[in-house]
Amino acid sequence: MPNLLKEKLDKQIVIFDGAIGTELYKRDFFVNTSYEGLVLTNPDQIKEIHQGYVDAGADVLTTNTYGANRNKLRRFGLADKVFEINQAAVELARQCCGEQNIVGGSVGQIGESSYGHPLSDKIAQEIIQEQIGALDKAGVDFIVLESLSTEQSVIDALVAISAFPDLAYMISLTGAHEHNPAENFWANIMSKIQKNPHQPTAVGLNCGTGAEGMLTALESLLPLCPYPIIVQPNAGMPKSVDNRMIYMCSPEYLTTYAVRYVNLGAHGVGGCCGTGPEHIRDIARSIRPLSKNLVSPRIEVIEAEIPLLEAVPLAQRSKLGAKLAGGEWITTVEVTPPRGYDLQLIIEKAIQCREAGIDAMNIPDGPRASSRISPLVMAIEIQEKAGLETILHFCCRDKNLIGMQAELLGCACKKINNILFITGDPPKLGDYPFASAVFDVDSIGILKVQSRLNQGVDIGGKPIGQPTSFCGGAGADPNSLDMDRELRRLREKVDAGAEFIITQPVFSAEPLLKMLEKMADLKVPVIAGIWPLASYRNAEFMKNEVPGVVVPDEVMARMARADNKEEQRFAGIEIARENIAKIRDAIQGVQVSAPFGNVNTALEVLK
Repeated sequence: MPNLLKEKLDKQIVIFDGAIGTELYKRDFFVNTSYEGLVLTNPDQIKEIHQGYVDAGADVLTTNTYGANRNKLRRFGLADKVFEINQAAVELARQCCGEQNIVGGSVGQIGESSYGHPLSDKIAQEIIQEQIGALDKAGVDFIVLESLSTEQSVIDALVAISAFPDLAYMISLTGAHEHNPAENFWANIMSKIQKNPHQPTAVGLNCGTGAEGMLTALESLLPLCPYPIIVQPNAGMPKSVDNRMIYMCSPEYLTTYAVRYVNLGAHGVGGCCGTGPEHIRDIARSIRPLSKNLVSPRIEVIEAEIPLLEAVPLAQRSKLGAKLAGGEWITTVEVTPPRGYDLQLIIEKAIQCREAGIDAMNIPDGPRASSRISPLVMAIEIQEKAGLETILHFCCRDKNLIGMQAELLGCACKKINNILFITGDPPKLGDYPFASAVFDVDSIGILKVQSRLNQGVDIGGKPIGQPTSFCGGAGADPNSLDMDRELRRLREKVDAGAEFIITQPVFSAEPLLKMLEKMADLKVPVIAGIWPLASYRNAEFMKNEVPGVVVPDEVMARMARADNKEEQRFAGIEIARENIAKIRDAIQGVQVSAPFGNVNTALEVLK
């Protein structure tokens, strides 16, 4: 049988649906009703819920069969309807499917015996196996073994699914418990899953906690899980705010965390108890462009109409290129473009950097999906009026491939040859969340474009005359929770033409040194990102709000010990200096950010 779930996970971030029970309760079906039995008695209501999720943008519909096993159905007098209910549930979901939708058969906890005692392992496995068999015969695309909270429940589910070796499945967990630390719980579960002959397509986290708690669970599971992870939190858990219990369960709140899950490495998101189509609609709208960011199509390189020209040697492309080629130490300062159009202050800062001996100024391109003056215009002004080379960050978010290639030719015309190619943050992270994102290609794809331009040919195989002289770089995240994926993409970036690497801000030397050791075979110069923390509040923002940035607890404690903002600024400078000292022998340079545009802070770090 084709594994449709795997096919989707390989192509995109997959959007799962939300709760069914919550939606049924809204329709005045109270908890003394068999919600699963409604597929027989009220099929139109079930179809309406499924259709709502399809319209909201869900890729996966889960059947209304969470409790459709003979043990749970027994209390409603429906124990003999296991096959009939599961069959009808699959048919109702299938009737709502579009061409892109697939159906997951929900298999939940089996409950206790009628006397309130746990069922034996053998009986539990038989009950689960019976329901899986019914869903399999009904033609479900895959099985969702969900809300498993103990090691034994996982074992029972694995034994049951092993009887169906051709049926794809995912196993979804509710999380760790106070007396079972997360790492131990996940490690034991992963060990049992990996030993099972019939391997899952994905592992999920669902229910049990709200969005914030699920983030912690994901962080602890990711390093231990070799499978794609699907995250489906509850709509929210109550929080005490000024002695009031507030449910933080708006779609926007849940979506904020969904974006964080994906940034950490989740391959799919959806909702559990309390979520509805309104939550999935907001999640889908935000995750679609982010999905293109993380799982972007690669461009097809068309055979050139003319022979490819020899690229200009790296040392001749720019002053930065000469230093990279010669193995010399490099210092750069990053300054974010202003929101307005007056660049006089920026020019003055660039002159200050040039006089201080800085090699280049880094210019971000719409960081965190913000709208600012064109970074290309800013780069031209700095190079022409301040006499300082720039490293232009080139983002794939806002232009299609034609527009990006046109802008690269403009860079070549104005001698903006040092370019850091990045995929870019999705609009949802910025002040314009409803703006469209393009993402025709990711950073790997655009690196291929610039490599071809350096050989005198565009991506369509057409000659451009004189070849460009780009010195192209790429980004890397030393703190990535999925380091295997990070290293794989890093190798793809180098293969595509990256000739230097600039990292995310480094607040601890150890993760960077580990990554450098693992990528040593690439023999590509690495420039470490350094962010001198401006204050404790700035440290909190970097730690909690910026994807890919990890601020260790000891750094937070050190910043907190400073009595006032100026002392905190000096503490941030000292931490940055110490980190540079620890990593200097392993890298070829540093990119020091000017926090809030304060170039003096960056220069103090580099003294």
